[in-house]
Amino acid sequence: MLERVCREMKRMKEMTETQCTRLSTVFGSRFVKAQEALNERRIKKYVFEPSGRIVWIVVGREREYIVMPAADFCSCDDFYFRAMDRKIHLCYHLIAQKLAEALETYDLVEENDQLYKSLIKEWKEVTP
Repeated sequence: MLERVCREMKRMKEMTETQCTRLSTVFGSRFVKAQEALNERRIKKYVFEPSGRIVWIVVGREREYIVMPAADFCSCDDFYFRAMDRKIHLCYHLIAQKLAEALETYDLVEENDQLYKSLIKEWKEVTP
């Protein structure tokens, strides 16, 4: 359902009230948090050159999370403890990334490939 709504939003270049209601019904508070992240522009798309590698980051409450939209993967605890156990389908970081990509409302960060390894290491570090 999220993929269908995102395709509609991409085509229309906006999120309608009907779409918000549908997403809220399915995802509840996770949609609300995703919408907050979207409105606060906490979704970042890193593009590394010259390789063209792309890394999506969602700035969460405690740290930055790596999101892999094609695999429906996020590095957050909600994903590990609830999505992996099939208690939920997606964490709010994944929902936010998918909405941001559809609406093109993310921060684009272009970096050199030389920074890739150090940034990945930083993003993987768990904050105590």
